[in-house]
Amino acid sequence: MKKIFLSASALLMLSSLNPLNAAPKKKKGRRAPLTIPAVTADKQICFALYTVQDNILKMTAQLYPLAAGASREVRLEVEVDGQWKEIAKAIVDETSYTVPNEASKRWTANFRVENWDHTKSFKYRVRHGESCNYGGLIRRDPINKAEIVVAAFTGNSNGDRGLKPDLIHNIKAHDPDLLFFSGDQSYDHRNHLAAWLLFGRQFGEVIRNRPTISIPDDHDVGQGNLWGHSGRKSTLSGGSDGGYQLPVPYVQAVEHAQTSNLPDPYDATPVDRGIGVYYTDLNVGGIDFAIIEDRKFKTGPANIIPKMGPRPDHINDPKYDPKSIDLPEAKLLGDRQLKFLNDWSNDWDGVTMKSVLTASIFAGGAHIHHGKR
Repeated sequence: MKKIFLSASALLMLSSLNPLNAAPKKKKGRRAPLTIPAVTADKQICFALYTVQDNILKMTAQLYPLAAGASREVRLEVEVDGQWKEIAKAIVDETSYTVPNEASKRWTANFRVENWDHTKSFKYRVRHGESCNYGGLIRRDPINKAEIVVAAFTGNSNGDRGLKPDLIHNIKAHDPDLLFFSGDQSYDHRNHLAAWLLFGRQFGEVIRNRPTISIPDDHDVGQGNLWGHSGRKSTLSGGSDGGYQLPVPYVQAVEHAQTSNLPDPYDATPVDRGIGVYYTDLNVGGIDFAIIEDRKFKTGPANIIPKMGPRPDHINDPKYDPKSIDLPEAKLLGDRQLKFLNDWSNDWDGVTMKSVLTASIFAGGAHIHHGKR
């Protein structure tokens, strides 16, 4: 029987922020803004994420900002019979997401290779210029393993901006078949590129050798809470009217960086204002993972559900009737995503087990706010 083992690395990621033998916490002060370190030409590629689905390899290489005269071409090579073979080229995406400057561009290179042989492992290297070689391993599909190991993470806290050697050590010890970063890879809100490059320096050592799913949550797109409301613009403080608060190019840049390595979306039609979608599935070792966007289609509570607390999304009356918020206009996953889940749940070709991956839980024990339980 196929089994999923969830690595303890996710718990270690949280606990390592405040180990038992840590010194007393200092009083919080204003954090220095994140900066992008200068790198030499041979370190121009920070990290790369990949997945393989339906014999299609998709990889996103994240670069540091390039100098004006540097090449914009990136090459992907794999080792075959002891020889390196170039299999794809890509031009660096320099789309700006705020006021144009070198620190507000995407700086990504996307590769798509069809007819990929998923029965074998291949060493790969991503090359830029004459001296930059970033390498790793594209793993064979672990279809013959009885236990598939998934390392799951959530919330890369602002409280620790250093590297994470303890976590990397523990992840390697578990040797996961799949990495799943379920959201809030960044809490920096207005500094996407610098924060994403920091994430790459922290976790790139394990990402380079494993298929990786990374999906953005509310803080990644610069919000304390997110009800995506199919992409519309939010105008209320806190976003409770639904929609996105930051400009569309910023949201698009975050989603491109984190999800463009995922298998093709089930239905790539954008939501409102041209914001894309990424909900899809990934089969690893016979376990079919549905990757859903549980925030993008969710309607905001303001002016929809009866207000029962100081905020539209807070309930602090123990006598409230849950049925009062079960309203036809209140959507959770959206009709088109429900169609995907219905089709996905009925397709068992090459599948022994199914699992759904989301950025937020659908139920919780803490249901009364402001300290009342």
